Amino acid sequence: MDNWLSETELEGALVKLIPLTHAHKEALVAAAADGELWQLWYTSVPSANTIDAYVDFALAEQAQQRSLPFVVVDKETQTVIGSTRYCNAEPGHRRLEIGYTWYAQRYQRTGVNTECKYLLLSYAFETLGCIAVEFRTHWHNHPSRNAISRLGAKQDGVLRNHRLESDGCIRDTVVFSIIQTEWNTVKKSLLYKMQYPG
Repeated sequence: MDNWLSETELEGALVKLIPLTHAHKEALVAAAADGELWQLWYTSVPSANTIDAYVDFALAEQAQQRSLPFVVVDKETQTVIGSTRYCNAEPGHRRLEIGYTWYAQRYQRTGVNTECKYLLLSYAFETLGCIAVEFRTHWHNHPSRNAISRLGAKQDGVLRNHRLESDGCIRDTVVFSIIQTEWNTVKKSLLYKMQYPG
């Protein structure tokens, strides 16, 4: 299980997920500028001031086999439109989390998130052999909570006083998951949503 999270590319009809590198910094800041996403207080999206630390942390986690970060590329325009990653990976327990997901504002509430999650979940369950895939989000991030529920994930619970934030606020974290035995039904639902969006 030493190389459980080997670099890979995942490709759908709308997007391609390719491994994050330092070369993507400028493109990620440009994508986040669409909607000034770094202003969202309940999530972490890089700005020009934070992009170095954002990428350095993601790649350090990858080097420790805890994470596999991607940039999301719009296949039609060949531009970077966001980022996502496998994180908090536990190879010995065949579990991981899908997180750090964000998209340029014009790609939100389109088919992009459904396809990205389909690609990530398919690879997690069908190639990596995961027994569970987790999603975590801030209690106040209602758009994210709704999007995770729409995928077919079930809420496991709320971690109260889970994190101390840099400004002294305390974060409650909502935990969702999809388990191996649910994957076939979730997959059927996602395929239907991609075929009949709306």
